[in-house]
Amino acid sequence: MTGSTRTIWIMAVTAVISLGAGLGLSRLIVSPADAAANAAPPAAGPITVPVETRALANDIVLRGDAVYEDPVDVVVETGDLGGPAVVTGQVREVGATLEAGSVVLEVAGRPVILLPGELPVYRTLRVGVTGPDVLQLKAALVALGLDPGDETSASYDAATATAVQALYARVGYEAPTGGEESDLAVQAARDGVRSAEEQVGSAQRALTTARAGLSDKDRVALQAEVDSATYALEAARHECAEATGTPDQARACGPSVVEADGRLKVAVAAQAEGLAAPDTAEEQAAVASAQRALDDAREQLAEAQEDVLTPLPASEVVYLSSLPRRVDDVAVRRGSTVSGTAVMTVSGATLQIAGMVSADDAALVAAGTPVTIALPDGTDAPGTVHSVGVDAEEKESGDGADGDGQGGTPGADGRKRVVVVPDALTDDQRAQLQGANVRITIPVSATEGEVLAVPTAALTAGPGGEARVEVLGEGDETTLVTVETGLAADGYVEVTAVDGTLAEGDRVVVGVTGEEEPADGDEPTQDEGAEDEGSGS
Repeated sequence: MTGSTRTIWIMAVTAVISLGAGLGLSRLIVSPADAAANAAPPAAGPITVPVETRALANDIVLRGDAVYEDPVDVVVETGDLGGPAVVTGQVREVGATLEAGSVVLEVAGRPVILLPGELPVYRTLRVGVTGPDVLQLKAALVALGLDPGDETSASYDAATATAVQALYARVGYEAPTGGEESDLAVQAARDGVRSAEEQVGSAQRALTTARAGLSDKDRVALQAEVDSATYALEAARHECAEATGTPDQARACGPSVVEADGRLKVAVAAQAEGLAAPDTAEEQAAVASAQRALDDAREQLAEAQEDVLTPLPASEVVYLSSLPRRVDDVAVRRGSTVSGTAVMTVSGATLQIAGMVSADDAALVAAGTPVTIALPDGTDAPGTVHSVGVDAEEKESGDGADGDGQGGTPGADGRKRVVVVPDALTDDQRAQLQGANVRITIPVSATEGEVLAVPTAALTAGPGGEARVEVLGEGDETTLVTVETGLAADGYVEVTAVDGTLAEGDRVVVGVTGEEEPADGDEPTQDEGAEDEGSGS
């Protein structure tokens, strides 16, 4: 390329660049006329929005703390163990649920059974014991479907012991007994009863024998003696009657008659004595004595048997109200020694969220109302209002309205406590909620499905106070339509056309834009300003 050619190319490129720069600068330069035109306000015109169909709802929004209600410490009574109270198993994990009739801990190889009740354990219950703690035990057994006998009786009896034995079988442990000494006492008492029964039997047999009198053989023998004596007397008399001779002969047969008569009298007396009712006073006294001894032996056996009927040791039961319960903290582990301090802390098994609302808002909320709970991770969970109406404490509780200003002012007089229970939660949701302060939305009124709705700014008041909207038609002409208003929520209000027609998609006026500024020196009068302020809604 020669020098002249290079010069020509340089000049051409310079010309192109200059042309482009000139065109760019021309777009940035605005003439005074264009600047004045751009600064002028747009032409005045209405601001409109479409009529919508939507569901409207009014909500009460509050914040509440999620907690498990009624935390209590669980203390195991160990005074009657007679040895170290070592935890041997059944240690519950945090988060576990404790049901009525379940084992909360195993101490020294024995279960500690949870039962419903208000009274704490203060003694071992066994047959013969009476008191309110027995009534509480019976009520707990009935609640578990076990039969403790007369549940209105405050006495721990054999039926109660049987029910307690069934309770131990249900939890998988052998029922407690009175110990080896009690077993030996029962055996000794049984031997005593057996011996006394034998003594009674022997005395009764002796009495029976005595009452029976002579045997048939003896009776026959006595009768034979009487018959023989009678025959001998008759023979003697016959001999005397036939005897003849001297008086001496007559006198000689007289003694034989007298002897025979005496023998007959003796035989008759012996027979009468033998056939008379026997005297059994001695035998009856022996039977009565043996029976008293048997009664005493049986009473001793009953007492011994009561001592071995299933008791309920104080170290093997704890009572808590409002079961089931949730384990919040465990203070022992396997191998630990229990010494009268709390072994665990439990609370109600139901997770609750408690917040405060004003008395006016509380009047709009009813138990059973469904709610929406905003979880910490941004998701929502359903719930239900459990209770409403407990007065808030005067001190600041931390519950109350959120940034929306709904739900009442913290610390204000007349605030009410609202308790919400979440519906079924996943383990992750439950973990998120525990101890968290969350937002709760409670719907208090809503339309039945979708309705025609307009922004509240679209409403104006007619001469008679009636509500109306200005509908933009073809050619930018507007028409006033009288409406009946319904529920208002979220900046919208339900409307129904009363005079005219109104449908979804119609555009209603909510304001005017592009109004001309008053000319210099033409300040609005006070009346004009008031008229302007009064226009619209």
